[in-house]
Amino acid sequence: MTRDHVKDAVSGIKQLLGKDEDVIREGLRDYLQSVLESEMTAVLGASKGERTGHRVGYRSGYYDRTLVTRVGPLELRVPQDRDGRFSTSVFERYQRSEKALVAALAEMYVEGVSTRKVKRITEELCGHSFSASTISTIVKRLDGQLAAFCERRLEEPFAYLILDARYERVRDHGVIASRAVLIALGVDWDGRRQVLAVDLANRESRSSWKDFLLALRARGLDGVEFVVSDDHAGLRQAITEVLPQAAWQRCYVHFLRNALDHMPRKRDDDCLQELRWLYDRRNLEEAR
Repeated sequence: MTRDHVKDAVSGIKQLLGKDEDVIREGLRDYLQSVLESEMTAVLGASKGERTGHRVGYRSGYYDRTLVTRVGPLELRVPQDRDGRFSTSVFERYQRSEKALVAALAEMYVEGVSTRKVKRITEELCGHSFSASTISTIVKRLDGQLAAFCERRLEEPFAYLILDARYERVRDHGVIASRAVLIALGVDWDGRRQVLAVDLANRESRSSWKDFLLALRARGLDGVEFVVSDDHAGLRQAITEVLPQAAWQRCYVHFLRNALDHMPRKRDDDCLQELRWLYDRRNLEEAR
């Protein structure tokens, strides 16, 4: 992957996941909390409750601190030690690293957690290096949190379901391959959006979309009355099979892109203006 391609890919992932900032905000909070705990462990020479001859102090509870970020305020619990030797530099260094950290977290939801990336960002946040075992602990904790997010029960009904996919180049068992990233957004009756699922598939097909939707239904997806997606034949068939009660509408953005494929490039602006005007009409008579 070239640097520009990575930048575009992460930007696209952030746009899709950014429709539900709670996803990124919660991941960011969990990550920073893990860093604070690991930093305290490094200072004391032992983790919480660990018995070791290398220990140089003991924990003494927490105090609360709010960190304001571009994805909203984060409520963090800062650990304290009995002798007052612990002092974190996470908050002072955070602003400098925030952009890279948010981008990395967005990427983690799709491609998994890169130990090298976590190590680099963690060291930049704290100003010193961490052991391989400490980084491994942070990564495992993130893995568990991401898995919990992807497998969580969907307790509330979602009237609207938005489905989309994009292709990204992913390292799988040491091999770089193009994989389809399947994404589902739910919209409840109050208009609130939530990322319901993000998953990888070898390609976009009826079977991959059907498995994706069946997994959503197994997690409790219910009440879907309207589905928006592109006009992919396999996807439409999967929707019909898994959500037969739901009405379907072709995605407006995909429709515009497909329409422009049949027009000379020099007519793009005129065509877009006409199509948008037609789309905004209230009925067929007005459009005529």
